[in-house]
Parts: sequence; C-alpha cells; structure tokens
Amino acid sequence: MARIAFILLCHKDPEAIISQAERLTAAGDYMSIHFDARANPDHFRQIKEALQDNPNVTFARKRIKCGWGEWSLVQATLNAIDAALVAFPSATHFYMLSGDCMAIKSAQYSHDFLDDNDRDFIESFDFFDSDWIKTGMKEGRLIYRHFFNERTQPKRYYGALNLQKKLGLEREIPQDLQIQIGSQWWCLRRRTIEWIMDFTRARKDVMRFFRTTWIPDETFFQTLVRHIVPEEEIESRTLTFLMFSDYGMPVTFYNDHYDLLLSQDFLFARKISPEARELKARLGALYAAEGVEFKISNEGRSLYKFLTGRGRIGRRFGMRFWETESSLGRERELLIVVCKKWHVAKRLLEQIRKATDIPAIEYLFNEESTPLPDLGGIQKTIGKRHRHRRALMRMLFDYYSTDRLIICLDPGALDLLQDFCGDRSTTKLLEVEVEFSDDFLVGHATRIGLAGEQTPPETLERLLPTIRHDMAFETDRIRDANFANHHRIRESGRTEENASEVAQFLAISEDKAQEIVGIDYLFAD
Repeated sequence: MARIAFILLCHKDPEAIISQAERLTAAGDYMSIHFDARANPDHFRQIKEALQDNPNVTFARKRIKCGWGEWSLVQATLNAIDAALVAFPSATHFYMLSGDCMAIKSAQYSHDFLDDNDRDFIESFDFFDSDWIKTGMKEGRLIYRHFFNERTQPKRYYGALNLQKKLGLEREIPQDLQIQIGSQWWCLRRRTIEWIMDFTRARKDVMRFFRTTWIPDETFFQTLVRHIVPEEEIESRTLTFLMFSDYGMPVTFYNDHYDLLLSQDFLFARKISPEARELKARLGALYAAEGVEFKISNEGRSLYKFLTGRGRIGRRFGMRFWETESSLGRERELLIVVCKKWHVAKRLLEQIRKATDIPAIEYLFNEESTPLPDLGGIQKTIGKRHRHRRALMRMLFDYYSTDRLIICLDPGALDLLQDFCGDRSTTKLLEVEVEFSDDFLVGHATRIGLAGEQTPPETLERLLPTIRHDMAFETDRIRDANFANHHRIRESGRTEENASEVAQFLAISEDKAQEIVGIDYLFAD
C-alpha cells in the first residue's frame, strides 16, 4: 500500500503546522518539515517540541533562509527530501506541500489512488513553446545569472541583470536538458526521488546552472523528472487543487467551499484561509475517515470563472480598431433572433426558412460547428468570427446576394448586439422569452462545465439560483440597452400576440407569421 512522505515547506503559523503533521501522520503517512531559518525561532522550537515524540515526523537537518523566486526554496526542498529518505524507508511517494494546503480526500482514497496510478504527478510543459508564463521575463530567467532577489533588492537585481545584457553575458543552457516549467506542487514516486538525488550529486554543472536561475522551483524538478523518467510514466498535472485570479493571486477557500473541494479530482487543495476554522475541522476529520465515497464532478475552475466574470461581461468602452472603418451597408437589414434556448431559436429559423426566402444562419458566433460557406478562412474559428465580425457579415450578405439576413445570438453576447445595432445598417431584434425549468438549468450547467454527472445535489441547489439569476441579468441588460426595433415573443404569450411580433420583425403578413409560430412544439424542451 502507498505510504506518503509529505515534504512541507513553511515559515509561519506553528499551531496549524503541528495540527497538519499530527493529522496526516495519524493515518500512517510521514512528514519532513523545513521551517524557514528566516522565520521566528520561537515558532520553530514550538513545532519541534510538539512533534519530537512523533516517529513519523522528521526535520531537515539544515535550515536555510528562503526567498521567493530564489534557489533557496529548491535547496530547502532537497534538504527536507534528504531527511525523509533516511528517516522513512517505507515511504513509497513524496508529496510537496505548503502550510496552506489541506487534504480534500481521505487517506484511504489517496492511498488507493496512488496504488492504482503508478506514475509521477508533476506539471511539466516545455519552457519555450508553452504559454505557462503569462507575463514578465521568460528566456531571461535562464540565460542570465540572478544573484539578488527582485522583491527585496530590486535595484541590485535589475542593475545586475541590465549589466549582463549590456555586456552580452548570456550563458548556454545545459545541452542535454529540455527545460520544463510547471507548478511546484508535485507527487513523485520514491524511485524518482532517489534518481533525482543521485542526479544532483553527479551533475554539478546542472546544479550550478539552476542555482542562479530565477524562480527555479517552477523549473528544477519539472525538468529533471522529464529528463530521467520515461514520458509514459509521467502525468503532467498536479494533485493539488489551486486556482489563480485574473491578477495572478491564489484563490483562497473558505467554510462554504467544502462540497466544492471534495468534488474536485485532486487529493489536496491550496490555499485554505486561516479563518476557515469550520472547513479545516471538517477536512481534518475527513482524512482519517474510512469508506467515504467521493463523487467527482471537477467543475471548480469553470465555476469560479463563471461567478467572478459576471461583473465584467460586455464592458467595452469603444469600437475595436478593425470595426472603425467598416459598416454592413446602409441599405442592408440584419435580423437577429436572441434566445437562450438554442434549440427553440433553431426551430423558429427552420419555420422562417419554410415561409420566407430570407437566408437564415444559426448561432455562428456561439457554435464552432455552425454550417458556413467558405469565405477565405475568416469563418473557420469562433475567435476569427468575433474579431472580424462586420467583415464576416458583409461577406455573408454578398455570398447570399441579399440585403436581408437573419442570424441567431445568445443573450450573453451583448457586445455583438451593441456593435450591430450601432451600425449604419438597419438592425432588428426578436427576443424569444423562454421559461427555464430546474432540469433545463441542470443540463445547461453540465453543458458549459459548471457541473458534472457526479456533482452533489447540495452543490446544484446552491448553483441553480445563481444560473437563473444570471440568465435574468442577461435579459435585463438587453432591455436596459433600449435597442430600436426590439420585438419580443413569449413562451407564455398567446399565438396571436407572438405572430404579430414576428410579422413586424420579418415584415410579412400575419397569416405567414401564424404559420411560423403556430407549431405546438416550438418551445418544447
């Protein structure tokens, strides 16, 4: 059976560290602790005294002062690993943790998972070809030597860096290494750890190189694992659930995140708020529990993105540069059907095609698979369609040799509605007001990744009001925009009322409009 040696780097909150060590070792696992030599010495004494009689806890023999972005973090990790290898010969896996991490599965589940998955879990993406680094310096992390800390000694850091650039003091990367990058929260098998430690003793040139790279905790283990372990034995992901905000800050979890955390396909989570005492207590009890079944839905990241993105949707303050010189044409008429239930809008368009000769295209800005003619590549992806929206629409008018064209849009596409309604062409909207059952909302949440088949009912109960409110919010934004030529049909409306609106929207007779809206399955789910 798997037995885990946790490698814990920490620098504060001794009570939490003691609790974490006691909790994890009580299930038969081990822990090797490196407490930052820069931190409060009284805190370290407190930790050592509390854990000195625990045979499953050891400490790094040499403590060093750690700094963000420095080699010191990697050296501290190696020191803790070295102590764990000696103290815990029965450990099968080594798992990197911080003091802010907590288990979100039971020890039984974690051990079974590792027994069933004989591989190393570590994020490792090609340093140069991947987009893992979003902003800031990239190649310069490696080819220049970094002797100072950017945060604590910015003048010296940038002075040394600029001097190297001026003098052309670039260095070569060790030729036999393909530099990788990824999260520092890994879980590696004992054999892999032993290979890494042997490598560090044999390859002094590689050690000298990494000691002066910037943020080596994101590259050192990631590169070495790829170098010494067969690719098929590596899964390029972390087993620690963590998220980052749009500003690059770690997302913190609180008491009401318990169910969400348990449903993620991870063994630990970071970061748990120090104030989340109830969450910590529940997760602490969970690790020692037996026979717990976990329903994995894995919707955490998409749900976070959905909830945090509400306040920024549609906030544009000017036209894109590619739109300033373009227009669909003053003589043209664009007819837009706006509906959240795409299948309802598609049925409506099918009826319109039967009753009129107006070309009608479904959700071309929402669905990649929408059938479109070959327009030279501009139509190939959703991204291109959005970037060149007016050019695309002009080409479609020309392709169909028409001055009238119908398209469908999701109510969430307010920026598209504003663009098209602000054009010199005539734009008409037909908003299709539909009703949303709980079953439909659950299906919608599954389709867009907010929930999965295994999402607990309690999570769905909290999620459904948010989704329903979000759909109402989209409708309110459209109403608040006060678009001209705005027509509306309702699922709850009488056929005569809906036909009148459709007749005005399409400029057809009410008899033809009756044929279009008169089908009894128009609004059916």
